This record gives sequence, structure tokens and C-alpha cells, in this order.
Amino acid sequence: MSPAIIFQIHLVLGYVPWLLCFSAYVWPKLKTMDRLEAQRAIATLHSFRFFGLVFIVPGVVGPGLPSGFATFAAYGDFATGILAMLALLTVRTRPLFWLFVFTYNLVGAADIIIDYYHGNQLDLPALAGQLGATYAIPIIYVPVLMITHFAAFYLLARPQSKALVPSQATIA
Repeated sequence: MSPAIIFQIHLVLGYVPWLLCFSAYVWPKLKTMDRLEAQRAIATLHSFRFFGLVFIVPGVVGPGLPSGFATFAAYGDFATGILAMLALLTVRTRPLFWLFVFTYNLVGAADIIIDYYHGNQLDLPALAGQLGATYAIPIIYVPVLMITHFAAFYLLARPQSKALVPSQATIA
């Protein structure tokens, strides 16, 4: 099996365990939480996206990794991480908090979608070995990030009154 096929299998299957874990353990808890607390939990995960800058560190990625992919992925992740941190830092100023929550989710989801597009255009699967130590990012980390972006948008769109009170969740 070629490295490109293995990479594509990894990309697709990276979502399966996260969806299973998320649906069994994380989503039931997020749905019962206060809207703000649920968004804080998701923002905490995304605040680690500063790590995406590793895509532009020489020696971590191979020299054949297209800069068009690496640079956009690195700075898209970095911007998302900073915006998520700003959300966490402004939790006491609710209008700012909600602005940063919406913005980091919009920027972060767009970053992932554009990275998938760039990766496809640049035939990243054929160059997967050039990802070096960052190979695990799109396989293990990106799926949970995308899943939580969808969850965050869903929770943002859902009226607060539909959230279950923890005592009701145990009855249901």
C-alpha cells in the first residue's frame, strides 16, 4: 500500500474514534452544561492550536512540504489558538467572550477546511512523509478540532432554554 493511500485512510479513520468518544462521553456532558461553560471547555481545547506553528519549523517538517500548505496551516492554527485564548481571558466580559467564541470557531473551521482544500490541491497525501513529526496533527488532532467546531456552532445556535439541567439529564 502506498504512503498516499495510508495517509488518506488515516485522514478518514481519524474521525471514527473521535466521533465515537465524542458521542459517548463528551457530547452528553456538553449538552447538559451551561452554555458559557460548554464554550469555555471547547475554547480550552482550541487554545492549544498555537502548536500549529510547528508546520513552519525547519527540521520538524521536511523541506519538500509545500510552503503554501505549511504557512497557511501554521498561521491559521496560531490565529485560532490566540482567539480561543482571548475568549477564555474575556469570559467576565460576556459580549467580548461571545465575539471571540464565534470568531475563533469561524477562523478555526475555515482554517481546517482550507487546509483540506490546499492539501488536496497540492497532493499532500503523496507528500505525507514531508509532514515529519507533524504527521499526527491532521490524523489525530484535526478531527477532534473539527468535531468541536461543529459542536460549538450548534451550541451557539441553540437557545439556552433547551439545555438540560444536570438533574434532568440523569432522568432522561
